[in-house]
Amino acid sequence: MVSGKAGVAKRQLLLLTGRAHPELAEAVAGHLGVSITPQSAYDFANGETFVRFEESVRGADAFVVQSHCAPINDWLMEQLLMVDALKRASAKRITAVMPSYPYSRQDRKYAGREPVSARLVADMFKTAGADRIVTVDLHTAQEQGFFDGPVDHLHAMWLLAGHVRARYQSEDLTIVSPDAGRTRLAEKWADLLGGCPIAFIHKTRDPERPNEVMANRVVGDVAGRTCVVVDDMIDTALTSTGAARQLLEQGARDVVLVATHGVLSGEAHERLVASKAREVILTDTLPIPHERRFPGLTVLSIAPLLARAIREIFEDGSVTSLFDGDA
Repeated sequence: MVSGKAGVAKRQLLLLTGRAHPELAEAVAGHLGVSITPQSAYDFANGETFVRFEESVRGADAFVVQSHCAPINDWLMEQLLMVDALKRASAKRITAVMPSYPYSRQDRKYAGREPVSARLVADMFKTAGADRIVTVDLHTAQEQGFFDGPVDHLHAMWLLAGHVRARYQSEDLTIVSPDAGRTRLAEKWADLLGGCPIAFIHKTRDPERPNEVMANRVVGDVAGRTCVVVDDMIDTALTSTGAARQLLEQGARDVVLVATHGVLSGEAHERLVASKAREVILTDTLPIPHERRFPGLTVLSIAPLLARAIREIFEDGSVTSLFDGDA
């Protein structure tokens, strides 16, 4: 894809991908009508990563796509090396496309002597040579300020809500936040779905046991209703399945679990299969292998949204216009 005016050198869009989730990059390339730039990428015996592009990238508008799943540190380092290689090969502009931002949950210090890892990741990409970051559904919106440059924070809410609306619009819905801190997100969902009521789960965490949550009680009207639990990610699935159990105990008719990022660590697959959730809805910001899929799981493609954002950036358009048309 090229862009430019008569008499002015045309810019070239290059799409590059790491090895974490090549299927997503291929889907994005298909929506853009471009081919992925060929490269060599492999690991040495000691674990070091090597990357080299097989074509010239000089003067190009380069977009480097990488999902950050396990082993997350390997894929993070690979994307940093790709950005550095582009800088040293004289790419005109480098955009790091991270459908799932690594270390997003470590966005502040919860106690003394802890790092702010999400900020460190942003600093590393800036040092490597990234001019811009594109990501989807950060854990907290203020992380956009960690990177010293433009950050396009895309949202999968419209995609996910569209699926929920099409499938459950005839039912009495309640949008449920898995904790009190995400009630604002639940309110946005409720507005998108026509003003349905919201509820939230009051929960506590054990500081000595990371990723584990104890769901306490439900605040809101859920009896006899289809409850849609919305969150940014499902990791170990303890939060989501605990919320589903609590809602059903409080008289909910059905529970639908919705999240953007399907991390699905450890026994998450088994917990979701064993839960009584009617449907689990995720996007493919992270790869979900066949062995971790099950009949009640729906995976929606985030590729069209990423492709539209990339096209707008390349053509100096408005990414905000993808959502509200105000920019």
